[in-house]
Amino acid sequence: MPFPFTNQAPIAQQTTRHYGITSAISLALPKEADLVQTQRLIETMKPYGVFEEDLELQHRIMVLGKLNTLVKEWIKEISEQKNLPASVTEEVGGKIFTFGSYRLGVHTKGADIDALCVAPRHVERSDFFSSFYEKLKEQEEVKDLRAVEEAFVPVIKLSFDGIEIDILFARLALQIIPENLDLRDDALLKNLDIRCIRSLNGCRVTDEILHLVPNIENFRLTLRAIKLWAKRHNIYSNILGFLGGVSWAMLVARTCQLYPNAVASTLVHKFFLVFSKWEWPNPVLLKQPEDCNLNLPVWDPRVTPSDRYHLMPIITPAYPQQNSTYNVSASTRAIMVDEFKQGLAITDEILQNKAEWSKLFEAPNFFQKYKHYIVLLAGAPTEKQHLEWVGLVESKIRILVGNLEKNEFITLAHVNPQSFPGPKEHSTMWVIGIVFKKIEGSETRNIDLTFDIQSFTDTVYRQAISSKMFEQEMKLSAMHVKKKQLHQLLPNLKRRKVCSHSTDGLRQMNDSNLDLSIDSDNSMSVPSPTSLLLLHCCYTLSGVLQMSCR
Repeated sequence: MPFPFTNQAPIAQQTTRHYGITSAISLALPKEADLVQTQRLIETMKPYGVFEEDLELQHRIMVLGKLNTLVKEWIKEISEQKNLPASVTEEVGGKIFTFGSYRLGVHTKGADIDALCVAPRHVERSDFFSSFYEKLKEQEEVKDLRAVEEAFVPVIKLSFDGIEIDILFARLALQIIPENLDLRDDALLKNLDIRCIRSLNGCRVTDEILHLVPNIENFRLTLRAIKLWAKRHNIYSNILGFLGGVSWAMLVARTCQLYPNAVASTLVHKFFLVFSKWEWPNPVLLKQPEDCNLNLPVWDPRVTPSDRYHLMPIITPAYPQQNSTYNVSASTRAIMVDEFKQGLAITDEILQNKAEWSKLFEAPNFFQKYKHYIVLLAGAPTEKQHLEWVGLVESKIRILVGNLEKNEFITLAHVNPQSFPGPKEHSTMWVIGIVFKKIEGSETRNIDLTFDIQSFTDTVYRQAISSKMFEQEMKLSAMHVKKKQLHQLLPNLKRRKVCSHSTDGLRQMNDSNLDLSIDSDNSMSVPSPTSLLLLHCCYTLSGVLQMSCR
């Protein structure tokens, strides 16, 4: 478990070791001006809540220590129940590892912790989801305990003394788990089931990233800045086709490899320089991929045809190597590259003392950016059903973006990663900006997007039905809204400014009583899933998505 960062600009240290798959672009040491700019960057970021106070950090360390003790106690109890020799039971071990933003040392105030419970070979996954779950249930500090055993990566979620924690499980082919276990050792993957390999992947990738950067403090500070910038600019979301935390971390790590002696102010600028000019789909690699002969599927476009269609590949450094950005679409890549270019222009100004760092973190007005928008509205009868329904709909929105991109009249579809409260209780909205192709010799043209929307909603409903999640009152609708009409859906937009610098505040709307004053003719209610079950696929749709493009 790391003791992350300091809030002071790190002292420059010269690096001579070679990092990455190519030689460095520059080995230049920082000048006094670079250190001054780095301190200014730190001061600018502080009000946004990206640095955790020492007291909060100590609380996290204490909670993880308690959790680690519980794991050791539980594994010892299991060992005794299974009649292992006393000599083994006393030394059996077991350990909690962390990964993600906490392990990287870049977590923000109030962020959750990703953790992994590593157990020896005689402890079964079923034990984790039964007896360990029950042990957690007995702890007075534990609240909101829930097990998601059937997930792609099975997990136990809980709040431990006020800190949200997701715990994965991996059973290694070892009799005991030593305290100094290094999860980067590829030999640990032998004879493991695929769920354990998936569970180990987060820790292995995070640890490799930290091992592959020249200066961890410079890396952390740069990553904090880039993550804050990405969230402010609405391009932080793996599920919606942008980049998630591990992908941003790998891009920053590659920048650090190319400029190994640079401090954070320089690295932020070089980040934008490198990736605004990167020739996608050339992959970003932190190290040469290695084959461990374990016959696990790895990202390799020479072998796997589907890998050739990935638009912005960023390859994880731990075996089995995967592309962390397979959700990226033509639209989301174009949006991110444009943001990289704007970031380069702004950091050019900052380093020339023509602008302050605050300019980099100014949030653009998404709702003024486009002339046309599609608004998705998802609703369910209860809070629990609403959470499940919203999770499913959000996970499929990238399918809608893909459908819209294929439309011959659409240049770009930009989904805002922030969701908004809907007009009724237990409802949520997403907003997608649309850019139409300019049509020569025609000022106006009606464009029917019914099929694009219908195929998306069909997919969502079928998934809900097949997973037995669907309830009759779960609704999904879509409407075309022009820029000037958005204030009717989101009346807070005109006067809304982000008053709080907290990144958590970005998702919140102050006015929860949104008035959906759009005529019923302007909305497309998605048909009841009953019709899907009966294979009645001939829907009568309103003209919402018969969009007049001018």
